Amino acid sequence: MNEPGLWRDGWYGFARQLRSPNFGPRPAGAEIDLIVLHSISLPPGQYGGDEVQRLFTNLLDWDAHPYFDRIRGLEVSAHFYVRRNGELWQFVSCDDRAWHAGASCWRGRDNCNDDSIGIELEGIEGGAFEAAQYETLASLCPALAQRHPIRFVAGHQHIAPGRKEDPGAGFDWHLLREQLGWDAAMFPPGEAGR
Repeated sequence: MNEPGLWRDGWYGFARQLRSPNFGPRPAGAEIDLIVLHSISLPPGQYGGDEVQRLFTNLLDWDAHPYFDRIRGLEVSAHFYVRRNGELWQFVSCDDRAWHAGASCWRGRDNCNDDSIGIELEGIEGGAFEAAQYETLASLCPALAQRHPIRFVAGHQHIAPGRKEDPGAGFDWHLLREQLGWDAAMFPPGEAGR
């Protein structure tokens, strides 16, 4: 599945690479048909630092901020991270299983990590996101759909309701759908409009 200039072994050519150790193999026969959107900032509500990159590579200084004690020892990752300015980072090959979803269920399947691509947006649950982030998503999602049979886009809040609330009410699903030109059936019910 190598496409010169765009993909190499599951790595997207237009993303900054920073490899995370927090991944594993996908189950045999996994159909990668779901994109899961998240939001993250460390400490919550603070932007522009390298704490998210450090978290995903197990290099976060747990004593650098009081909030970090609440997540001490956490080993997580996502395939992609989109900064407020639209800058795109990749931590795990799309061929591998990133650790972003946790206990989850979507389209009748549990363990969404098995067959999804996780994209973290720099932001907070319920907060607004930047135009540059939507622009990055509008180019990344079609690139993913060229490589995988993407049929759904959902938020962490949709695949783990009651446990997670990101990206939250501040995320503009309708705008993303308009930019992508994808059918409303690909998005969570009621989120992207008709």
